[in-house]
Amino acid sequence: MSSPNTSAATTSDQRADTLAVAHVAFGHFTHGLSTGAWEPFLAMLTDDFAFFFPVGEYKGAHCGRDKARAFFAYVRAAFPGGLTVMLDRVMSNATTVVFEFRDEGELRGAPYRNRVAVSFDVRDGCIAGYREYFGSDGTSY
Repeated sequence: MSSPNTSAATTSDQRADTLAVAHVAFGHFTHGLSTGAWEPFLAMLTDDFAFFFPVGEYKGAHCGRDKARAFFAYVRAAFPGGLTVMLDRVMSNATTVVFEFRDEGELRGAPYRNRVAVSFDVRDGCIAGYREYFGSDGTSY
């Protein structure tokens, strides 16, 4: 039987590992938003990767790396000049990390600013799930 301290240490270690993986993935994610270079992020996805997006052509739940690749190509087409991301807050538990940020750029040629939260589910050093939530109308913070 493990002691309460051992269990707490294991949970703390798992949370630290999850956070480290998610931070690397978020760096690749923001690079993809900025440049359209999504391959480093896509390389971190599990084969059964699942994602949720709240609006547009990809509204709803989706599965698979190929579907994710198509989705991020869709994002690049909507923001051909890329997006600038300003990270506001990070929250985590042993398996999921949530990043709250502001982003800005041009959406199909019109000024765009928004508040966004994305969550990454981490499993075995990879990203197994992604959910995105918007916080404004896309024109202001």
